[in-house]
Amino acid sequence: MVTFKFVTIGEYLGTRMLGEKARNILLPMIQGNERVVLDFEGVDVVSNSFADECLAKLLLVMPLEELKKRTTFRGLNDFARKNIAVAFKRRLQAMQ
Repeated sequence: MVTFKFVTIGEYLGTRMLGEKARNILLPMIQGNERVVLDFEGVDVVSNSFADECLAKLLLVMPLEELKKRTTFRGLNDFARKNIAVAFKRRLQAMQ
């Protein structure tokens, strides 16, 4: 198991540009390891835009069930959890 600490990207994760940067680091980790801990400890804000660009766009590369098997979340505040859930929901709807 390997850990990706989002706080290394920033405490306020609000832009698609940051989301793309994080996804480009994260994707090879997810594809190359058994399981990746998505650690949001120390992150105050995760916007819908960041969540879509970084996390929900992973669904373009692998199905949700595969992503669930390969990742687990840690340290999410309620605001960030909600925005990530919305981003995944919207991305799944757009793909149908």
